[in-house]
Amino acid sequence: MDPIQPSADDFSFLVTTDGPEGTADLGRRAASLLVGGEIILLYGDLGAGKTCFAQGLCEGLDVEEDVVSPTFTLVNTYQGRVKVHHLDFYRIEPGDDLGDIGVPDLLDEVWDGRAVALVEWPAVLLPEFGTQTPRLELLAEPGDSPSDRRWWLRGVPGTPPAWAELFDQKVER
Repeated sequence: MDPIQPSADDFSFLVTTDGPEGTADLGRRAASLLVGGEIILLYGDLGAGKTCFAQGLCEGLDVEEDVVSPTFTLVNTYQGRVKVHHLDFYRIEPGDDLGDIGVPDLLDEVWDGRAVALVEWPAVLLPEFGTQTPRLELLAEPGDSPSDRRWWLRGVPGTPPAWAELFDQKVER
C-alpha cells in the first residue's frame, strides 16, 4: 500500500464501477475531458483497477498500442489525441532521483500542455508539486462485490465541474 495513500474521507465525489469494463469505461469518459496539461494521480492497493482505468483512458484518447502497467519500465508514453505519460512509482523509494528516469522533462511537457501525466503510486512525486499545483486525484477501493470498485475524486486546488459530473455522488462531509 502507498504509504501516503489518502483516506476516502478526504474526497468529495464518488462513483462505483461494475467490474473491469466499468472501470475502463470510466477511463474512456474521463478521456473526453482531457486537452493536455492535466496531472492525474491514481491511488489504490494492488489490483484496485488503476491500470484498467489507464487502459480505458488511453482507449478514449485513441491510443492504438497495448496499454500495460509500467511497474517495471516506470514510464510508458503513448501517443493518441493527447500524449499520455503513464508512470508507476510502485518500485521507487522516497528520495530516489526522479531525474534519472526523466520525470522533470515529462512534467515540463505536461505543464506546457503537450501531454497528460497519469501516475500510479504517486507519493514519491508529490514533493515535485506545490500545494496548489493543479491535479486530479483518484482513489480506487473495493466495492460491494469482488469486481466492483468505488472511485473517489478530488481536485487540487478544486474539482473542475466537468470532472465532478463523471461521478454520480457528491459526498458532503
